[in-house]
Amino acid sequence: MEKKIKVLVVDDTAIMRNAVTQILQEDPMIQVLGSAKNGLDALDKIKCLRPDVVTLDIDMPVMNGLSAIRHIMIESPVPIVILSSLIRDGSVIFEALRLGVVDFVPKPSTALSMDIDGSKQQITDRIKTAVAMTMENVHRVRLARKWNTTERVERLYKFYPLEYIIVIGTTLSGPNTVIRLLSKLSPTIPATVIVHQEISPKVILSFAREFNEHVPWKVEVAEHGEVVEQGTCYISSNEYSLSIRLNEKGEACLNSGAGTDHPLNLLFSSAASIFRSNTIGILLSGVGDDGAEGFAEIKRKSGTTMVKAVRCCVFPNLTDNAIQKGVVDIAYDDHKLPGTIEALMTNPNLYGKYNE
Repeated sequence: MEKKIKVLVVDDTAIMRNAVTQILQEDPMIQVLGSAKNGLDALDKIKCLRPDVVTLDIDMPVMNGLSAIRHIMIESPVPIVILSSLIRDGSVIFEALRLGVVDFVPKPSTALSMDIDGSKQQITDRIKTAVAMTMENVHRVRLARKWNTTERVERLYKFYPLEYIIVIGTTLSGPNTVIRLLSKLSPTIPATVIVHQEISPKVILSFAREFNEHVPWKVEVAEHGEVVEQGTCYISSNEYSLSIRLNEKGEACLNSGAGTDHPLNLLFSSAASIFRSNTIGILLSGVGDDGAEGFAEIKRKSGTTMVKAVRCCVFPNLTDNAIQKGVVDIAYDDHKLPGTIEALMTNPNLYGKYNE
């Protein structure tokens, strides 16, 4: 008999604790061990019950969710799925993802509302994925400062030309590594960055606005028809498709559409068709096998492909699959990726084979 996934439900309202518990108990693979009414209560019960996964609210008395995450990750590391109604609070969303939670899932407006039924599959799917998380590879991103718009323009933006496109693909827990990468990557390189990741469309705008304040890059949500610019990072949810095309003026722009089974393959292939050898494809932590075919297309156009090293991934499936398919040029730890990207801009032939 397959072992059940043990879950602790944390929320300050009894009605929501009961609703989430009911949702999870309907799945035969999940066992709810108990519940907690705030972060402090959760800390005690995690140590006692030792759950495989925790669902965590943010807005709670005594100890809120963000404080709880910090303590849990140090004292009793366990995969955390955020269930919160604070979908417009960018600072909360950004901070939770920066600290390394599995995902930030919008909570239904009330436990009795129609939308809770539509949330069932997403919540149970997140729990089932979270249990496979490699906790020793979860690290909070350390950010030294915030950047205001005036400072960014005056010190960094000198109207550099756009020569390269950096296309990044990731799924659950990927935003954590994306934040780390953009905080270390110079915005003066002649490139634009496109990030396709697993994040709810309901929180992506709030997340991007807060993200924009913490890195020297200009961070925006990808919008259909927008012309890509140097020094800008465009973020998109993989619930939709995203590709690169040329507009009537011959400018590279974003093309969004309905969801597809392999959005990373589409993004990578379309970028390579336009930027050709000046395409850099990157796969980070993630679940599934998407991206390898797109990587193959980048290599056919003489671009460069790189991945976060498997040994460092929270979820290794995406990167390991691409390596096994023989379509990866470079595999490095987080801290080496920014410097490697910048080196490629000055010496495209520096990396010609799989390196780890």
